[in-house]
Amino acid sequence: MKTAPKELALALGMLALTTSCTVASNTSTQTQQSPDVTQVRDSGKAATATIKIDGSSTVYPITQAIAKDYQANPKNQVQVAVNISGTSGGFEKFCNGETDISNASRPILKAEMEACKKNGVTYMEFPIAFDALTVAVNPQNDWAKDITVAELKKIWEPSAQGKITRWNQVRLSWPDRPLNLYGAGKKSGTFDYFTEATVGKTRVSRNDYTASEDDEVLVDGISKDPNALGYFGYAYYEKHQDKLKALAINNGKGAVLPSRQTVEKVQYQPLARPLFIYVNFRDNQNKKLVNKFVEFYIDKAPTIASTVGYIPLPDDSKRLNYVHLYQGKVGTVFGGEAEMNLTIGELLRKEGKF
Repeated sequence: MKTAPKELALALGMLALTTSCTVASNTSTQTQQSPDVTQVRDSGKAATATIKIDGSSTVYPITQAIAKDYQANPKNQVQVAVNISGTSGGFEKFCNGETDISNASRPILKAEMEACKKNGVTYMEFPIAFDALTVAVNPQNDWAKDITVAELKKIWEPSAQGKITRWNQVRLSWPDRPLNLYGAGKKSGTFDYFTEATVGKTRVSRNDYTASEDDEVLVDGISKDPNALGYFGYAYYEKHQDKLKALAINNGKGAVLPSRQTVEKVQYQPLARPLFIYVNFRDNQNKKLVNKFVEFYIDKAPTIASTVGYIPLPDDSKRLNYVHLYQGKVGTVFGGEAEMNLTIGELLRKEGKF
């Protein structure tokens, strides 16, 4: 893994020092205040407030685990509702002001930025982990161990629809068997990232495949189909590796399997990518419960990400996220576009200049 330069480390230290008093003060105040509770007059009872989260199925395992941990503390009298509608579907709701936090497996896009601006939704961007987007087959598949990026393009480009339908059409040494495809739905950030990384243009893909924004649906399909090939977030492969087989990816520099180590060493390209949460700034400023939850999320993300199968970001990222949270940094460092082959070190340098 590339490390952030000394200049970034020094800058982080100075920035953390200048904000430490404010951070400590804010933290102390928040822990002493009671959570916001919505009053229901007609029943005469207090209803627990709800933090609404939606978006990426890839980020879902991290957010769901953190939400469960957060709600386990009886002092946190708040419901955290975490749903899945895909990154694009999540941003639709988020930019309409319907949710407090949006899970995203890619950065916010220009059209989504415009939608948020139109509706008066300002947002904070927090990178929370890295993913090794995984291409998987059924364990009964004894012929494929690796696949090239060029072969992935051959399979998934629009011109392949109805034509590349058998394994031996992809590689002559593979058997003459049906090739059944499973992949992300079009509201998924995984769909956006995978198509750009393999086909060369975002949201450009054949359509004759089993599609879902829910990665568990894809896992289930591949696990029951000996002729299957599909893709989804690494956490879903790690969780179900007893009924899946990951293919090593060859981008011209040798075949590399997805893992924490290959992502950190910048070997698993181009399918390594950062994961994010986006927080409604209005909610973050005006709802103490959202601010408190986001603070908890930033603290727990490295541990939880590793536990559920993703690559945790280094401590420098946590410090940057805290600084951005307490300084109220809004916007994105990506300018409305995803970046291919981004490394953890490069992500830190971008965030450090935010």
